[in-house]
Amino acid sequence: MVTKEKIESFIEKIPPAPKVLNETFALLRAGELTKAAKVAEGDLALKSYLKNIVNKPIYGFANEVSDIGQIFGILGVSLARQSVYNYMVSLLSPKDWSLFKLNSHLFYELQANLSKKWQIILEHLKIEDKETYDAITLLPASIIVAEALFKEKIDDVNLLRTTKAIDYNTILKRLCGVDLFDICSQIAQKWGMNRDISNIVQAASGVKPSRDEKIDLLGKWMHLLLFYELSNPLFIKAGLNDFIDFQIDYIGDIYEEFSSLMEIE
Repeated sequence: MVTKEKIESFIEKIPPAPKVLNETFALLRAGELTKAAKVAEGDLALKSYLKNIVNKPIYGFANEVSDIGQIFGILGVSLARQSVYNYMVSLLSPKDWSLFKLNSHLFYELQANLSKKWQIILEHLKIEDKETYDAITLLPASIIVAEALFKEKIDDVNLLRTTKAIDYNTILKRLCGVDLFDICSQIAQKWGMNRDISNIVQAASGVKPSRDEKIDLLGKWMHLLLFYELSNPLFIKAGLNDFIDFQIDYIGDIYEEFSSLMEIE
């Protein structure tokens, strides 16, 4: 149904970062928020996206924030980088969704929620590496990939899920030998992210633990965060709760800590 060649073809369609984004990233890597904001002003679509994201309820601002300099100042370097990566992911988002009951508003909501909560987790773990903050941006990308790959065979995919009650990630693995986390790694490589980012995302599958203790710990937190977020009633309604199979045994040692951090009753 879905060939490796089709996956590779889709990945190849992912555009490299345009000049404005490359310049913005370079300045953010150097910690130059003010200069990065001035460059970002040159991309009206990016500006609109950032304004949309930072004014989501999860950021908790009473008044609308619209100035890019102010937005970057509020976000700080790590979240500003995340937001620009999220914008690149959003460029792949379909206009009309078939597999998942999503729209741009819900998809941006998911991106914002994952980014903000990943920041909370990393601050809790006292991790400051900026590229580790970037890792969370790849998970929404895998949702877009699933949508694109299964769109033409939507009836077959729904039939397979009805008869066998398996998640989308398992379907893709069975059909072509790679899963959605493998695809995230391919996207990370295409965007020049370091190897650790790919390893964290792979560990976040819940079935491919890392031998590196730190990477495996981050994979556990990411796996739990993804499942927790996709269990939001809005995303259950969109069909995202069937995205991956939750590996309770994998995250058992951090579940209480996670629950306390997210204030889960």
